[in-house]
Amino acid sequence: MEKVRSKDGTSIAFCKSGDGPPLLLVHGTGGTSLRWAPLSALLEKEFTVYAMDRRGRGESGDGQGPYAIEREFEDVAAVVDGIGGEVNLFSHSYGGICSLESVLLTGGVDRLLLYEPPLKADPTRVLDREVLGRIESLLAAGDREEALDTFMRKLVRMPEHEIEMSKALPAWPLRVAAAHTVPRELTAHEGYCFEADRFKKMTLPTLLLVGGESPDHVKAQMRLLAESLPNNRVTVLSGQQHVAMETAPEMLAEAVADFVLRPYVRAVP
Repeated sequence: MEKVRSKDGTSIAFCKSGDGPPLLLVHGTGGTSLRWAPLSALLEKEFTVYAMDRRGRGESGDGQGPYAIEREFEDVAAVVDGIGGEVNLFSHSYGGICSLESVLLTGGVDRLLLYEPPLKADPTRVLDREVLGRIESLLAAGDREEALDTFMRKLVRMPEHEIEMSKALPAWPLRVAAAHTVPRELTAHEGYCFEADRFKKMTLPTLLLVGGESPDHVKAQMRLLAESLPNNRVTVLSGQQHVAMETAPEMLAEAVADFVLRPYVRAVP
């Protein structure tokens, strides 16, 4: 693992594999860099793949003081700058928010790919505090695996077969080890407000990925992004929901390669 220092001094780790244009992968809540393994094995045939451990898990540090989502924006920007050159940035879920915001902090991103970042397109949808309390109680009791299972079932609402697939992958023990980061990210997400006006001049080519079978509220979030970012393209992953890196890695790798490697006409500011 290589490491860079984020703006607040926190050490952020990332691994490197493959050969080709640089592609940085940023995972979502409850994950680590290892959760990309099924996809990385395909992407590294065409890219130099960098997969970071977000703060508080894997080989990354966790900083000092209370958690703030803004530090995560800085973390992604620090890794982009550490890689150097023009970096393609691909992120999933909560990591998508971190990556989207990071492009306002660095000029090193060439193309941006966002897979279902959880923006709140529907103001009536609020965090289920009862489920959050259940997760916190399980963590306090030392039952990290059940806490992560509860998050996936009750909040992400993953179907049973996807949960069982996740548990069978090599990344699962590390995801369990990072379960303590779930409540703080849920709380930070509740307080995050996507301000479309801040991105209206962002002409960075952006790919928005959405599962064809994802819930309506997720599709609404992606429509909000499509309406807000001035230079974007939407790709629907047929038959998939929120974890195509596990359920359909070949499909996802093809979509990523098609967007990054194909010539793209930038929008006129």
